[in-house]
Amino acid sequence: MMHSVKSLEAELQRVGNRPGFDSAPPVLCEFTVDVDGDTGEYVRRLRSVLAVAVRLGGTADFDADDLPADGVPDWFAAISPEPSAAPEQAPEFARRGREAFVRDMESRPWALQDWLFRFDPEDDSRGWEWWDATQPGDSKVRLWVDSWGESFFGCQELRWLAYTAGALHVDGPAVQRTGAWAAEAGGEDVDD
Repeated sequence: MMHSVKSLEAELQRVGNRPGFDSAPPVLCEFTVDVDGDTGEYVRRLRSVLAVAVRLGGTADFDADDLPADGVPDWFAAISPEPSAAPEQAPEFARRGREAFVRDMESRPWALQDWLFRFDPEDDSRGWEWWDATQPGDSKVRLWVDSWGESFFGCQELRWLAYTAGALHVDGPAVQRTGAWAAEAGGEDVDD
């Protein structure tokens, strides 16, 4: 099992705050995201969804038919293809991201409940844990995840979130030595 209550608690801390450089594993995986609009706002949207999902991973009853979705931001719930969702009423960034995901990944949109169930700590299909986000350029954000050194791992739920939070395109994953993250993270925090 990759995820434990303790690892989910640590991941939730990283969703809210930049982790310390001394706590980083030897390698991380990065996704480079092209963003149209404010990169700080993009990262805030991403983290607002991740915080709910990771918290559910540590507290929800995954034997239930449905997981509680009351804390999920409206825009993320609206972009879902579920019958109760209203993709046409979602903000433009989310609609554009949904279209880009379907095009680039040649995949269907994720149903909200399917997406949330990927955070079940007993399910090993989510092969990553959130690490950080950095800003390497004006319209670029780099998402850093711990994939336990693996270069190929389950991450479609992360791509779905990255696109629907406002990405125009997502490249990666690419394994990088932790120093690459540390060099970017030492600069301006994208949450400022």
